[in-house]
Amino acid sequence: MTPRPGGGAGALGRVPPSVLVAIAIVSVQLGAGLADRMFTEIPPAAVTGLRLWTAAAAMAAIGGRGLARALRELPRRRRWQDAAVAAAFGVTLGVMNFSIYQSFARIPLGIAVTVEFLGPLAVAVVSSRRVVDLLWVALAGLGVALLARGGASLASGAVPGSRGGAGLAVTGIAFALAAAAAWAAYIMLSAATGRRLSGSSGLAIAMIISALLVTPPAVAAGHSALLRPGVLATGAAIGLMSSLIPYGFELEALRRIPPRVFGIWMSLEPAVAAVIGLVLLGEALAAREWAALCLVTVASAGAARGAAGAAQAPQA
Repeated sequence: MTPRPGGGAGALGRVPPSVLVAIAIVSVQLGAGLADRMFTEIPPAAVTGLRLWTAAAAMAAIGGRGLARALRELPRRRRWQDAAVAAAFGVTLGVMNFSIYQSFARIPLGIAVTVEFLGPLAVAVVSSRRVVDLLWVALAGLGVALLARGGASLASGAVPGSRGGAGLAVTGIAFALAAAAAWAAYIMLSAATGRRLSGSSGLAIAMIISALLVTPPAVAAGHSALLRPGVLATGAAIGLMSSLIPYGFELEALRRIPPRVFGIWMSLEPAVAAVIGLVLLGEALAAREWAALCLVTVASAGAARGAAGAAQAPQA
């Protein structure tokens, strides 16, 4: 499939969007599992900083010429709207990454991603406006209600940078909801950035902004622990798997498919997160929590599929 004008070139431009999204899903959840294991060494805010610093540095190195060209052209051609979109994309990335890592530190990986997935569900419902979407909203609401009823059982103990006690799971769900709102904005802003700025320059600008945004809380939380070689190496791996690979692949996919179709394919994310949480972290979910995960996944896929309508896109 030929990329749209201004889209990505090279090898990614020849890979089907469905394959790009599948690789991105697995990569980001493996990175999330690795980050979760790091919370026993440094706080979540510090892990967030390592992730985004690594991704920003890699993006700047890979797309150096394109990034420099874009930074020169934006003020020269008075493309202030393009700059504003890229900046908003960067802020969204920073908020999304910070919030979801705070959630991972408090509740199981699969549950955090299930709640976070309400963001793509909202995008699908808003873009569809069909009566049947009320069914999907009701299913998702039931899933979240099941998670809330079992909230007290989700707290698995305190971690560095977070408080223990009865409110631990509630706080984790609140952070996951914040990440959901940021994810909804991410879907729209990623597509807009890909259309406005060529190649990976828009993503590189956004990654740098997000890295700068999380630097103060990351440094305050991590202190000298951020300089340990083992911590730096693990942080680099997390940045590669959780940011550089998935964001680049998703940006290329969103150049060629509507955001609502993207939402259909992304409905696999909660299930992948739950499996990785089980295998890597030993986070076994109760039957009620698996039911909640399934309800939100079905609701998201149903809403996005209905919103897709007659949109032309390859089969996942």
